Amino acid sequence: MVAAGKDTASYIEKVKKDLGRSRTKDFSAHNSKAHCVAWNCTGKYIASGSLDKTAIVQSFKDERLSREFSLKGHEDAVDQIAWHPSDPNMLSTVSTDKTLRLWDIRTPQKTVACITTKGEVINMTWKSDGSTIALGNKDDLVCFVDYKTHKIISDKQFDFEVNEIGWNNTDQHFYLTSGNGSIHITEYPSLEPLLQIPAHTAHCICLKFSPDKQHFATGGADALINIWDASELSYLTSYSRLEWPVRTLSFNHDGRLLAAGSEDLVIDIAFVETGEKIATVSCNAFPFCVAWHPSQNLLAYVTDDKSKHNEKHSRDSDKTTGCVKLFGL
Repeated sequence: MVAAGKDTASYIEKVKKDLGRSRTKDFSAHNSKAHCVAWNCTGKYIASGSLDKTAIVQSFKDERLSREFSLKGHEDAVDQIAWHPSDPNMLSTVSTDKTLRLWDIRTPQKTVACITTKGEVINMTWKSDGSTIALGNKDDLVCFVDYKTHKIISDKQFDFEVNEIGWNNTDQHFYLTSGNGSIHITEYPSLEPLLQIPAHTAHCICLKFSPDKQHFATGGADALINIWDASELSYLTSYSRLEWPVRTLSFNHDGRLLAAGSEDLVIDIAFVETGEKIATVSCNAFPFCVAWHPSQNLLAYVTDDKSKHNEKHSRDSDKTTGCVKLFGL
């Protein structure tokens, strides 16, 4: 549970002070712009995917990232990347080439498995026990891949726009954000509809659960960020400091901070209980993806090559094409 009163005030004061004096460092990773970034469960490794068709794994030590492996095999851009929830060596990637690849970084020269997907996947998530990977494609088809057999075990075509997806805190329900601004909650594994919750006045784009899955957050095309109690399915707070549609969200390790990115040239960091602003991270280009470290207040993010807002920012961002950025050092 989120603490209250004096403990809350002390927490807010400390993280504001710590993040207020933090800096951002760029670490070279790719030859072209990076689309996605994710930490493994221990925080020892971070992986990023890029338009250059590779996934790069870097180790984190002494406030630095060091390149370890280049995972090659995809024939087009790597659009999504996600680590196994509890195995620090296993990760999954999906690409515009319409394949899902599984990797073991102990043998990075080859893929563990390559599964042809039904269409171009735009969202991917793991079940918390690591048994299943869910994929959502551009045609609103959601399919489920068995991690051990590497087979698609089920799929379902939806008649509405499906955006980000995920399992709830018990793994018994499966959530889908939609183009009508709602959160659709279904039974798992049947995907029979249970509940539809109005969440945004425009497209509901992104969905993230806190590490303990006691809260979840949604971001929409209305530039709103909503935070919910996952057990009660009750609305906790809402805020809007970004001007563009919210496209990426990440909870920190204790579930008390939420980072959000859009096409604004900033990342907003808020206190989950109230939505209060904790910090703002300035960016040279809009962030594609944000990801907190699993045990530290250290935020990784990747950005577009060029900003459409400002020519100066565009020139500056050319210098950091394909970088993974760390804020909180």
